[in-house]
Amino acid sequence: MSFNKKLGSYPGILITISLTVALFLIGFCGWIAISSKELIRYVKQNIEIQVYLDRNLEQAELEKIKSKIESLNIADIKDNKQEIKLTTKEKAAEIFYQDTKENFKDVLGDNPFRDSYSVRLKEENITEEKLKLFKVEIEKINGVFEVEYAKDFLKGIISNVNKVYKILALIVVIFFVATLLLINNTIKLALYSQRFIIRTMQLVGATDFFIQKPFLIKGFIQGLIASFISISLIYVTKYVSTSQIDGLNLIQNDKAVLFLFFILLVLGPTIGVLSTFQSIVRYHKMDLDKLY
Repeated sequence: MSFNKKLGSYPGILITISLTVALFLIGFCGWIAISSKELIRYVKQNIEIQVYLDRNLEQAELEKIKSKIESLNIADIKDNKQEIKLTTKEKAAEIFYQDTKENFKDVLGDNPFRDSYSVRLKEENITEEKLKLFKVEIEKINGVFEVEYAKDFLKGIISNVNKVYKILALIVVIFFVATLLLINNTIKLALYSQRFIIRTMQLVGATDFFIQKPFLIKGFIQGLIASFISISLIYVTKYVSTSQIDGLNLIQNDKAVLFLFFILLVLGPTIGVLSTFQSIVRYHKMDLDKLY
């Protein structure tokens, strides 16, 4: 006797499809959350503070100022060096002309720009409190005229980060709860058609484990299949999205996505087995009159 015949008209395909859709929604929200986190991280990694210097400083004075900034240990590290870049006033004027095509010398007759250091900060240093402190500390250095950073832009990022995470977390929780309810009800309805088979097996002396085993195995297989399908759909969605949307590949964390796939791979069979077990126990304990 085959496995399917043993369980009668058990709507396994319906359960697998329902679980696949639910897992896909959970995984998709998880991928969006990962991408959002990487986007914020990417933006933070490119936030710089501008240290404008006094005019007519000698090269030795410029190096001294740079050394003092390095001693604060606030800059990000790349190739074993702190990311502190000098932009001369001539270079700043050249960049201004390339961007605006306006020659300020025709109006002012002189170069109004100052030499400046661009300091790319470590991610953990990008908070309003720390940046205010860095501004005060750097402006104390002899030869520093002024320190500036994108205050409003940074404030907008920080204030919106928690909102984004909270909304995404809430959506994932809602989908997870909906998944449990949906799959539980679907399996419960599926097992309803098997209630007399379960009772007959009980009457002939079959143990609870013997009765539960084929249903639990099928629940595990359905959950596993649903996990693989949902992971494949998310992978295809991710591949198509990164191929079609410019820059999206820059905010992808493959390790985090693989961990998400692992969670889905475990979650599918777990939900399938637990929901099946919870439903089948219900029919074990049900009175004969209620079976009708």
